[in-house]
Amino acid sequence: MYLLAAYDVVSDKRRRRLQKALAGWLEPVQRSVFEGHILPNVLPPMHRAVTRVIDLSKDSVRIFSMCESCRRSARLYGVAAPLPDPSAPLFL
Repeated sequence: MYLLAAYDVVSDKRRRRLQKALAGWLEPVQRSVFEGHILPNVLPPMHRAVTRVIDLSKDSVRIFSMCESCRRSARLYGVAAPLPDPSAPLFL
């Protein structure tokens, strides 16, 4: 399963805690965007960690599940680079 998570967190303290929590599962690709492959059984604990960290009345977190076709069709510009596919062989 491939996820993209984006957030807007008002408090610096909560933002740092959220960044640390998300970094346990996903890769940071921009200041407030994480993405990566995870196993489906990891999704519930990740969701619980997010909701424990943020203030639901002030902060915003969006987590999108992306199919492989959608991921391949993403357009990346500038220094943006796609994350490696964990199922791809490391050596050819």
